[in-house]
Amino acid sequence: MDRDDIRFRDRVDAGRRLAALLAKYKNQNAVVYALPRGGVPVAKEIARKLHCPLDLVIIRKIGHPGNPEYALGAIAEDGLLVVDEEDLARVDPKWFEAEKEKQIHEAIRRRKLYLGGREPISATGKIAIVVDDGIATGSTMLAAVKKIKQEKPEKIVVAVAVSPKETAQRFAEEVDEFVAVTIPEIFWGAIGYYYDDFSQVSDEGVIALLKTQ
Repeated sequence: MDRDDIRFRDRVDAGRRLAALLAKYKNQNAVVYALPRGGVPVAKEIARKLHCPLDLVIIRKIGHPGNPEYALGAIAEDGLLVVDEEDLARVDPKWFEAEKEKQIHEAIRRRKLYLGGREPISATGKIAIVVDDGIATGSTMLAAVKKIKQEKPEKIVVAVAVSPKETAQRFAEEVDEFVAVTIPEIFWGAIGYYYDDFSQVSDEGVIALLKTQ
């Protein structure tokens, strides 16, 4: 879909709409991987509708030291890194190494918090459906995709509620299938613009959603 006027009531609504677009994967050998925290309510609906397990792929943004909201890149629990090399060349290498370690530890901490001792679900030989509530630049999702690719899935599907056109085109070349409810011609800069309720998902909310699958 590419209509510019599509909006979502909340993340559950987004998940239901995405599940309808992913219906061909119902009862298939698929695993839904959510990017926490905002991707979890979306992914929960998809996993429920498709009758497949839900797990997490935990990626941490590395913010610029002078402007934490600006992402230098993103890093996975295992240290897999996606970074803008030009931006990286402009920051202190020692700071960057320390920040990398900090974010890896935070990703590991969150997995333990959210899932306790539960082992991650391997994507090997499976259809991996990687889900978020929306993407803008896509650096976090790109790190998630690269991490999943290491496990040699049969297929990688990226499913998001909303994406800028340029980002969607990039991911269409990166993965086997890219699915979005809306890919507006003009992206208004913030994913929350497309939601009536885009309130923050708490750690407790993530834990509760994962317990009830």
